[in-house]
Formats: sequence, structure tokens, C-alpha cells
Amino acid sequence: MVQHSPPQNGGRSAGKTGGRGALFIALAALCWGLSGGIGGILATEGWRPIVVSLYRGAIGLLFVLVWLALRPGGSGLASRRLWFWSAVAGVGVAGNFSFYFLSIAEGSVAVAATLMYSAPVFVYLVSFACSLESPTPFKWAAIAMVMLGVVLLTGIYDIGAGDITAIAAGAGLLSGMSYALFIFAFKYAAPHGSPQAILVIAFAVLVGILGWMGDAKQTVAVLRAPNWPLFVVLGVLGAGLSFILYIIGLKQTAPAVASIVAMVEPVTASPFGVVVLNESLVALQMLGMALILLTVTALGAHSKDGIQT
Repeated sequence: MVQHSPPQNGGRSAGKTGGRGALFIALAALCWGLSGGIGGILATEGWRPIVVSLYRGAIGLLFVLVWLALRPGGSGLASRRLWFWSAVAGVGVAGNFSFYFLSIAEGSVAVAATLMYSAPVFVYLVSFACSLESPTPFKWAAIAMVMLGVVLLTGIYDIGAGDITAIAAGAGLLSGMSYALFIFAFKYAAPHGSPQAILVIAFAVLVGILGWMGDAKQTVAVLRAPNWPLFVVLGVLGAGLSFILYIIGLKQTAPAVASIVAMVEPVTASPFGVVVLNESLVALQMLGMALILLTVTALGAHSKDGIQT
């Protein structure tokens, strides 16, 4: 997401507020990391990525509808610009969820989560192209380091030798690009309404798109499947509770702190994949993962605009 630095009040109250905000972000990132692992479990049981993404978004929609009902003030729902940019955000989050779970199904949770975490790099490249942010040697060097990390993580330097398929790598990068689209759209929608209103529209668009594209028979079959509780947990952790916690936390946390705390997501997802799904990473892949995580975190901390995922 795009984070704007909160007002600093100084003193103990500001410190307590910042600590609470970081805790909310950490909990949200933990939820997202666990949702990747749950998505991996569902993928091994044959559920299609679009169906998994649809239920994740639909349950998230229920949560943000309740949030909007409880906090209706300043929603901005009469604004056409809010609707437009929120709808674009919905396209972004639909792509993010779907490509993320496709990457997990074709590869691994660790690779998918790390590639998605590279979303700020795409934000910077678009910002450079649109003159929204000035390129600097540090930023170009950081982008180059992330690209090197992607090469090491996906093993594209040695085609056929690794376990990561082209579909898994491509879907992981597309999930990051889709999340970058969500970041931009959320940024432009924010001045016209409340976060809960933006998320309601975005998740409604997601449900419409994925409901149209998905497998109708499998979508209905979820309701009778013995593992339907996993879909509920996925929706609650991956879209409902997590987005609310994250937005509340962003209002109370400095950009540099949020950037570091957000690493909880891929760091949680990776051990989940290794322990629960018996996934494995070779040394070069772990090096690539470290390059991506550390460089993206440094970019987020360095950015004056507070570009975060």
C-alpha cells in the first residue's frame, strides 16, 4: 500500500501509538503469510487458484462491509473518482490473489511470497516512467539487486535444472505487478473517500471478475467440501481481518518501521511451505530471497513517499 507518514506528536504517547501500529502491521503480515500456506494446502488438494482467490476476496468483502457500516462517515461513495480508482484497485487485487495462488500451485509458497514482495520495484519503475519520483543511483542499484535476487530465486539462469517452472516464476512476478496496480489505485482513491469504502468497492469488483472467470461447479463444490473451514480461515486471515489491521496500523506507523515489519509475511510463508508442505530451497535460492527481502525493505525505508506493500 501507499503509506503517508502519520503526524508525530512526540513523547510517550507517540511511542506507544507507533508501537501499537507496528504490532497491527506485524499481525496483518503474519495473517498474509499464513494465508499463503493455506493456499498451498488447498492447491495440493486440487482447488483452482481462481476459486481459492474468489473465496478469499468474498469473505474479505463481508468484513469490510461490516467495517463500513460501523464507520460510515466520510465514505465518499458519491464520488465518481472514488468508484473509478477503487474499481481499478479491485482489478489489481483480483490479479494479485489469483497470480499469487497460481504461483504457489505451480511452484512453492516461499517463491510466490518473495516474488510478490518485490511489488515496490514495479511501483518505482512506473513512478520513474511517469515522473512521479526521481530516479537516483541508490534506487537503480536496489532495483538491480532485486532483479539479481529474482534470477537466483527462480533459477532462470539454469533452465530445466530447478524446480521452479516458468509459470510459477511468471505468475509470482505478475502477482507483484498486480499488487503494484492496487498500490497506485489505492493512492489515487484515498483522497476521495475512506479506506473501508475503497476496499468494499475493490473486493466487490474482485468477486465479480473472479466469479465470472472461475469454475462454477468447483465454486459451488466448496460449500459441500470437508475442507471448507480452510476457505473460511483463508478469507478471514488473508483478506478480512488482515486488511483492516494493516490500514489501522499504517495510520500509526512510520514508513521505515512499516517496511521492516512487513517482512513478517514472506518470512512466515516460507517456513510454512518447508514444514507443512515439504518444500525445499537450495542455497542460491535462499540467497536470492535474502537479496529481495533486504533490498525491498531498504527501498521502503529510504522512500520519502513511504511506498509500502
